[in-house]
Amino acid sequence: MSDEKPRRKVTLNQLRKKMREGEQIVQMAIYDYRSAVIADRLGIDILCVSDTGGMILFGHKSTVTVTFDEVMMMSKAIDRGSDYGLRMVDMPYWSFHVSPEQAVENAGRFVHEANAEVMKCEGNQYHARNIEAINRAGIPVQGHIGITPMRMPQLGGFFAQGKTADRAAELVDDAWAMVDAGCFSLMCEVTTQEVNEYLAQVLPVPVISLGAGLGAHGVHIITSDLFALYEEHTPRHSKVYTDLIPIMENVFTQYRDEVKDQVYPGPEHTVFMNDDEAIKFAKKMKWDWKLEQLDVKASRAGRRKTAKKTSLPAKKKVAKKKVAKKRAKKVTKKKASRSR
Repeated sequence: MSDEKPRRKVTLNQLRKKMREGEQIVQMAIYDYRSAVIADRLGIDILCVSDTGGMILFGHKSTVTVTFDEVMMMSKAIDRGSDYGLRMVDMPYWSFHVSPEQAVENAGRFVHEANAEVMKCEGNQYHARNIEAINRAGIPVQGHIGITPMRMPQLGGFFAQGKTADRAAELVDDAWAMVDAGCFSLMCEVTTQEVNEYLAQVLPVPVISLGAGLGAHGVHIITSDLFALYEEHTPRHSKVYTDLIPIMENVFTQYRDEVKDQVYPGPEHTVFMNDDEAIKFAKKMKWDWKLEQLDVKASRAGRRKTAKKTSLPAKKKVAKKKVAKKRAKKVTKKKASRSR
């Protein structure tokens, strides 16, 4: 018997316990069913339905254009594929920005329609009011500061945040605003490690690092980055464990070539009638080509031919007609000569 204990459902209390005991929290951006099944089986703590999935799966150029319905579809897939990991939804652009009422309405839809458990909202201290409304409605939220793709024009580009003392202090203010709004956790995306470390030491909630170095209570990564699946760009902070693109290209090439050469599908991939049924079918359809093929197969196997043709091929029909016409002409000539 295995001594391994059955996995328990991940809860906020478990995350707080890991924080207290110094055990790292493992968080991943998951946005398809199969990845959810594997991640859940292997003990990933938080399965985050990231809006980045809209770029990987649907070809969006940025997360800003990923729609609410697309995130909802990914969220439902993750619900179907997970039993133990905490299911978190990355609320998409303009789904919580307008008002507290809008924020609560959309967060509630993810819970009600996709069985989501917690939300993730990116922003700064100015978004805290709407995020607080979600928390007050009973839906836990992970705050997200630092690089926030939804505010890229305002930030001036995709580069690390908190390089100066003043900017680092602003991020600390953002973090406290999220905590004061009731967030159960905070994610630092591409901040300096100093900001990440400081927040992990002073905040009363778990801090998760995404490209912010060590020192936090856990780490988040985009699943596709692990495999270099987004060829357009792999962030510097993401580690590629296996490049799947060459492997996929090799398999696609083999498949393409085998189809062109009529190698695939082979007999081992195909279902055939037994010979008796095939003969019945061919006779029923007057399919002489198949009957001839079955006769050849039977003769090679040393069996008597059982497939009789139901009709002659077109060329033989024409030849037979010509012979019949010639015979008819000869008979007519003989009759004419006798009458004379």
